[in-house]
Amino acid sequence: MKVRHEMKIGALIAAAIGFSVTPALAHTPLFSCYDNGDGTVLCEGGFSDGASASNVPVKVRNGNGETLNEGKMDENSEFEFDKPDGAYSVLFDGGEGHQIEVPGDEIVE
Repeated sequence: MKVRHEMKIGALIAAAIGFSVTPALAHTPLFSCYDNGDGTVLCEGGFSDGASASNVPVKVRNGNGETLNEGKMDENSEFEFDKPDGAYSVLFDGGEGHQIEVPGDEIVE
């Protein structure tokens, strides 16, 4: 009976160690935007594990942080908008720890 109890404790310790060294199954957001050259900007998103970014919120903000346009990534994980005048940025909001903001001056053809 004592051996059986010790085996259970050993199994619990082994499980605890196994869970503590198992890498997190995290995924990293991916987000890029391109100037289409026709007055519009196309952004594409996704996650490093291949997950879709469909329905992930996106905001286009001016240089003061005010929201100019907002929507969600479509079924192809894309979001297209009219390029604003002046300074702007595009925020991909995949949730806490999964946000990427691309400054407008880094969006090129």
